[in-house]
Amino acid sequence: MTLWQHRMASPPADELLAFTESLSFDERLWVDDIRGSRAHVVGLHHAGLLTDEELAILNDALDRVAEELAQGHFVVAPSDEDIHTAIERRVTELAGEVGAKLHTGRSRNDQVATDLRLWTRRALVELGDGVRELAELLRELAGSVGEAIMPGYTHLQRAQPVPVGHWLLAHAWALERDLSRMLDALERMDVSPLGAGALAGSTLPLDPPFVASELGFARSFPNSLDAVSDRDFVAEALFVVALCGVHLSRFAEEIVVFTTEEFRFIRLDDAYATGSSMLPQKKNPDIAELARGKVGRYIGNLVAILTVLKGLPLTYNRDLQEDKQPLFDAVDQLRRELRALQGMVATMTFDFEAMRQAATSPYLHAIDLAEELVRRGLPFRRAHAVAAALVRDSLERHVPLAELVAAHPQLGEDAVARIEAREAVQRRGARGMASYDSVRTQLAELEALLALRRRQLDEVRARLAP
Repeated sequence: MTLWQHRMASPPADELLAFTESLSFDERLWVDDIRGSRAHVVGLHHAGLLTDEELAILNDALDRVAEELAQGHFVVAPSDEDIHTAIERRVTELAGEVGAKLHTGRSRNDQVATDLRLWTRRALVELGDGVRELAELLRELAGSVGEAIMPGYTHLQRAQPVPVGHWLLAHAWALERDLSRMLDALERMDVSPLGAGALAGSTLPLDPPFVASELGFARSFPNSLDAVSDRDFVAEALFVVALCGVHLSRFAEEIVVFTTEEFRFIRLDDAYATGSSMLPQKKNPDIAELARGKVGRYIGNLVAILTVLKGLPLTYNRDLQEDKQPLFDAVDQLRRELRALQGMVATMTFDFEAMRQAATSPYLHAIDLAEELVRRGLPFRRAHAVAAALVRDSLERHVPLAELVAAHPQLGEDAVARIEAREAVQRRGARGMASYDSVRTQLAELEALLALRRRQLDEVRARLAP
């Protein structure tokens, strides 16, 4: 029998149960449901609604159910619509009449909202660890490549030489922002909905701030209507995952390109590449390609929850059952992706000579010639035209650019050094620019910031511990 069956004159149709059940996917919330129920019964005892003996009986029953679930011995009943119903049903079987008091002052509305917040907080901390580890790996790799250079690109056309470390750090900085967003999202979802009931709370002497503290939340809900209907935290978690996935996809796209025979900048370890079922010579960057492909899934999950939330009247509507599968899927996929990318990055190697050769074309320093003319008093647009004309002349007449620069009346021999790659890189020395000094500064700054993020994640994790 369902928890709401007493209201109905006839049993639910099989088609209704098949369409509305969620146990097949929300069973993974059992850890959080047990924790929420333990805090709830402590709150009932705190409110004088349970005796010491009743509290002990319910806690023993919850411990037994948790053990059954952890060991895979839990038996699902046909009437179990979801994991919350299943746990309450089993607690009642074990605790007898006292078990009927478990749901006192509580609705599945605030119960589910609490469980999902608990789960999402744990999931984001775990994802945060993975993002931080990948960012640290990129930072360490950037510090190990010395003064190796490569082309920087716009429109996938060679644009200017940059240190390889600068390129790696660009992706690490994007991941640091993702980590920062995860921590921001964790702060906003640090609110307990338990005690809001179905929508308006309870006439019983409950103490939501007390229960919030028991659950490790920083605060309890300010408005019960908002508490049971709020799924901002799901949407925000999905956005954070989607944007992180976009950043990983951009990195993955460059790995795909740079590992081709046309570029030969990077070689993947055999353990992190695949072959072809037909072509014996192939070595494919499947991890990178899947990282690129997963983004559609992440964005789709975000769009799904936003579409569910759009236009829902307060407070709870069964539409909100659709909040879990997109969230679970996004977290699962990103968790696996981060692990795979960590392995790929940790084992890939660089062909620094191929990178250097691609970065030493004198044409990549045309802007340096223009800026040298600016230093000599020429307006930038006129300087740009002079540099462009020199490049065009060199390409059309097959004359080395250095020869044309040396012969130019506004430049001369002393300007030839401007088209040497190492000098061009080092001259970009202001904060954040692509000089070796900038790379060293970034390495130190990012190390300190990632250490801070680690401490912040550890602080959240400590509050999440039962």
